[in-house]
Amino acid sequence: MDYLINIDNGGTLTDVCVAGEEGIFYTKTLTTPTDLSECFFNGIKQAAEEVTGSNDPAPLLQKTDIIRYSSTQGTNALVERKGPAIGILTDDKDFRDQIRFDETTSELFDELVGDRVSVIDATEDATALDSVVVQAVNTLTTAGAERLVVAASDQAKEKEVKRIFLRRFPRHLLGSVPVLFSWEFAADSLLSRRLWSAILNSFLHPTLERFLYSAEHRLRAQKVKNPLLIYRNDGASSRVAKSVALKTYSSGPRGGLEGTRALAEAYGIPHVLMIDVGGTTTDVGAVEDLRIATDRRGRVSGVPISFELSDVQSKGVGGSSIFRVVDGQIKVGPDSVGAAPGPACFGFGGQEATITDVNLLMGILDPETYLNGAMRLDPERAKQVIEKNIAEPLGVSLDEALLELEKAHATKIAEAFADQVRPDGSTTLAAFGGGGPMSACLAARAAGVKQVLVPRLASVFSAYGISFSDIGQNFEADVTGLDEAAVEEIRKDFLDRAERYMYQEGYALEDCTLTWSLIVENADGSEGARHSADQGLPDAGRLGEGQRTFLELDARHALPHPELNTTLPTGGEKAVAESTRTVLGTNGQRTDVPVVVLEDQAPNAAGVGPAIIEGPFFTARVPEDWEFVVSDTGDLLLNDRA
Repeated sequence: MDYLINIDNGGTLTDVCVAGEEGIFYTKTLTTPTDLSECFFNGIKQAAEEVTGSNDPAPLLQKTDIIRYSSTQGTNALVERKGPAIGILTDDKDFRDQIRFDETTSELFDELVGDRVSVIDATEDATALDSVVVQAVNTLTTAGAERLVVAASDQAKEKEVKRIFLRRFPRHLLGSVPVLFSWEFAADSLLSRRLWSAILNSFLHPTLERFLYSAEHRLRAQKVKNPLLIYRNDGASSRVAKSVALKTYSSGPRGGLEGTRALAEAYGIPHVLMIDVGGTTTDVGAVEDLRIATDRRGRVSGVPISFELSDVQSKGVGGSSIFRVVDGQIKVGPDSVGAAPGPACFGFGGQEATITDVNLLMGILDPETYLNGAMRLDPERAKQVIEKNIAEPLGVSLDEALLELEKAHATKIAEAFADQVRPDGSTTLAAFGGGGPMSACLAARAAGVKQVLVPRLASVFSAYGISFSDIGQNFEADVTGLDEAAVEEIRKDFLDRAERYMYQEGYALEDCTLTWSLIVENADGSEGARHSADQGLPDAGRLGEGQRTFLELDARHALPHPELNTTLPTGGEKAVAESTRTVLGTNGQRTDVPVVVLEDQAPNAAGVGPAIIEGPFFTARVPEDWEFVVSDTGDLLLNDRA
């Protein structure tokens, strides 16, 4: 196996993980929001230096089998509302009531679409409909629509409208406006989900397209032999040309979940909650009995869509979340200083207090070793903003302010996952991301979790998780009420489409794994039952009110994955401390605590808190009454003895 490069682009930092026969290499670089291709290649250069000793990326790239990439670009574009003006053409005069059903959907619709809507009468004869469609399109483009969504209530009628589009507005013309036809995009009979899916995809598409094709072209200039693969939120990967913008949304957290599932399997843990604490958000997901929790019809920023999404909740608290005093109380996030200007201690002009500043002043972070020494932190700048913005408004000392800030941050993270903790004590918290290991134990204790697992690759764990993906595509159709002959025609169509898709990815269909399923979907879009399609169609008479049956084909081609072989550590070896560090404890006293370098520990090395554990690109805090032990693969397990 040659090298596998996995890149997870976050709002503050971009993580790179390279797997090869010699082992796993990893690095981090600051995200460059104005040009993501810059941090993309900065990360590859830094990874090349780790692997080959030179920051020339060419030798590494020429020996690379696969590059998988995940980006927050779509998430950020939606949060910041940076995208094209969308226009809608529909024949359903009541569609607004269906898709603007609460404050979230109403606000998003008004900002993305607004008044750029044309409602047509699709029952007109062919000649009249032709004229109506042309007039509607001209009205929408005059109103400023840059991309159009066509959503007819009936699939056959939408095909009629498409024929008019292709005849009247041929796509080869320079002035043609991109159009997305909702029934082609999603096999979902519910208009609200189908239309929202099309709107969001149209909004995200151009931003992602520009960056991803730019990155792919730069890779080709480096003579990279295989195409860039885009990691999706369904856990599979595909070429840029075969990727759908909407399926890149929240793909990074899915990588974290795949890595968490690998850990759960390796250690035999039945219930694992992941917290991926980044710069801006904490992503929370669950792996139960080795299954990743998913929603058949997911939600994007609270908006229902037609595609399955991992059940990941993103909470507005992270390493760069801003602390403020509001009405005498500490407020954490959701706004963030991001990578620019970043926390005050970065020295880039930040004027707001963050948990990174707090951990520096508490002594948990060493100003000389942050990001493995790649960045020096400035304690004086951190002290100035915390005294000015927090301590003085609260009327407390600096140390008292630090303890209150730490408690508020840990409580906020705990709130993100507390409702998913099992009452029987069998839940393990897997903490990763740059900020996860620092806050995990305090957050776990606040939520009633007794065990924390910090992977050795915690700082780049979502990037590592991406490496477990395969080439994949999913096809589904509503077969409610259809007879066996009609379903067989759909099967043949799926096989034809899967064969074309895999051929374009570079693989033969006979070399792929095909999984056929029949899914009973409840009226609210949730999955009622799933079984193999070999068992035949379910009796339509046994379907409940509002239930429908879907035929699904999942086509996968296996890609190389890293192997994770480990066992639960038993302890017995005493952890060796490299030095001590003066840390502000929860009792308000500053004391010297041991600093343990994770990479230097033997398997089964153990110790008790208070302690600081320095991992590669992360720092873990072990509070009082917690014990820790190192596994044979360098992962860290912590147990609360209180």
